[in-house]
Amino acid sequence: MTTTAPSPLPPRAVRRCAHPLNLFHASVYFSPEYAEELAAAGVKDPHAAYFAGRAAALGAVGAGAVTGTFYNFSHDLVARHLPAVWESASPADALAARLRAADRTVRRLLGDAADSAAMAEAAELALRASKACTRHARPLYAAHADLPVPDAPHLAYWHAATLLREHRGDAHFAALLTSGLDPLESLVAHGATSAGASTTWVLASRGWARADWDSAVERLRGRGLLDGEGALTEAGAALREEVEDLTDRMDTAPYAHLGEAGVARLTELARGFLATAAEAGAFPAGLTGRR
Repeated sequence: MTTTAPSPLPPRAVRRCAHPLNLFHASVYFSPEYAEELAAAGVKDPHAAYFAGRAAALGAVGAGAVTGTFYNFSHDLVARHLPAVWESASPADALAARLRAADRTVRRLLGDAADSAAMAEAAELALRASKACTRHARPLYAAHADLPVPDAPHLAYWHAATLLREHRGDAHFAALLTSGLDPLESLVAHGATSAGASTTWVLASRGWARADWDSAVERLRGRGLLDGEGALTEAGAALREEVEDLTDRMDTAPYAHLGEAGVARLTELARGFLATAAEAGAFPAGLTGRR
């Protein structure tokens, strides 16, 4: 059932623009600079560092809040690090460390492009789009929306990408709930697509055991969403597309506010920056692929 007005933009324009923005934002969490800055702030464990940096905008929250808002992490993993991480670094410390990491990472990955006119243009477009984001029922976006916009264009662009990523992410989790996909089932279903992360990486980063994964596979097979080889069936592919379509509809506002020409230009710039970052080694080997 359609719960929002149709998009005034071309089909999939929202998705095409959001994708490179999301990955550009996420590249900072994969960087050695992020680990170094969080370690300098007192958080040396990689899982704790990720939770601290991404959750810090919410304040000194406990495991329940992070499990609920991050959606697809094992609660046991989250609870091993929260709220204890705030004894090592305050939310303000974690946010400052994350921004320093973003500065160093973007400059390393993009080189001179970090200070280019194109970067300033992309920052302006992404920030303009973010003005139409809404806080209600979007906890991670709402928390980040209260943070100040950095002055430097490359950091303003990364900040705007963060806002747009969390705005879409909050909507995506609502779409997954609507579809009846629980946290691990959503990871399995996404992993069965060409864009999915590898099983090995998901298990290591999200804190699930192989037995948990296998149980989720069997549940999806029982619903006719996966075949015997672990690939999406026609029904599974249709459900995945329904999830993405619903996410697009709930995420239309910032891109509609920017307008068709603005979205096309931001997509072009975002793809260019992402391609440069990826060529510079922004993402680890073994991140994608069915294994």
